[in-house]
Amino acid sequence: MAGTFELFVDDDAQIRFRLVMPDGHVLAVSGQFTDKQAAAAAIEEVRECAGTGLIKDVVAPRSGVVRTSPQHPRYAVHRAPRRLNNLGAA
Repeated sequence: MAGTFELFVDDDAQIRFRLVMPDGHVLAVSGQFTDKQAAAAAIEEVRECAGTGLIKDVVAPRSGVVRTSPQHPRYAVHRAPRRLNNLGAA
């Protein structure tokens, strides 16, 4: 099931949109737009590039600090113990 783009007015009286999953979890919130037409055009751009967008990691590594953020249960990574094969690779 697809998510929904919702248009809303923020505290600065500017138009924004958010991408909401069917269960109500907000995945993304846009920047500000001056009118609904500009926000709708940006939604169309997101629709066009989101399916083919690559992941680019721009987070600087921090030594010795490991932080985790709460994950949505649907997208949590579940890792099970794995056995090494006869070549020693996982």
